[in-house]
Amino acid sequence: MENSKDRLILKILPYLGILAVLVIWELIVDLGIVPNTLLASPIQVVKLFFIKLNTADPDGAVLAVHIATSLKEALLGYSLALIIGIPLGLAMGWFVIVEGLARPIFEMIRPIPPVAWIPLAIFWFGIGLTGKAFIIWASGVVPCVINSFVGVRMTNPTFIRMARTYGASDWEIFKQICIPSALPMVFGGLQVALAASWTALVAAELIAADTGLGFLITMGRRLLMPDMIVLGMLMVGLTGVVIGVIVDKVEKRLVAGVRR
Repeated sequence: MENSKDRLILKILPYLGILAVLVIWELIVDLGIVPNTLLASPIQVVKLFFIKLNTADPDGAVLAVHIATSLKEALLGYSLALIIGIPLGLAMGWFVIVEGLARPIFEMIRPIPPVAWIPLAIFWFGIGLTGKAFIIWASGVVPCVINSFVGVRMTNPTFIRMARTYGASDWEIFKQICIPSALPMVFGGLQVALAASWTALVAAELIAADTGLGFLITMGRRLLMPDMIVLGMLMVGLTGVVIGVIVDKVEKRLVAGVRR
């Protein structure tokens, strides 16, 4: 009974925590502890949410358009980061030639903050989809490479020696032992890359955009509408959570399949 009670409590507590935050937030605004001109109450944000579902004013697009724009930009840049970063990191971790060629360049680019690429991205690609995708790629590729590289390097050397004893080639060891062993680290990198990608996306849209959740936040600032700012922030958080849950589900399926 205690175990079932504990499980029930663990299920209820997150909802109680969220409810408590919302109540405190509402009271802070209603009681004037924080002026309404600086912070919108949850009720105001919810009202604006339903208004923005069907109304383009005053920022020029309905909420679905902003979300779709940010999702399109984020998924394109994030996908490119995975497609390029994961194979590169895996290869750097196992093949000496790839590490020797790619690592010096990667180490020079890695410390550059993604937002530092924004001016060049605007010059090269404008403020459209391509420029945003490039900035997101620049932010997401680094954790993908690092975690994939470390994942291969953490492969149990006993397995490698055993495979060599049975005559396995370097490519066979890499494909059948190193890559499956690196998967948990790879998926850890995907989560870090996702957070970095969303951060870079919002930063890029805050500076240069005509739609998107970052643009929605910017318009809220320009129009002195804290409810619009908070709505944009919440949509960024919720959308990121949904994508993170999807990545987590895929990870569990793939890792479980490899372990079988």
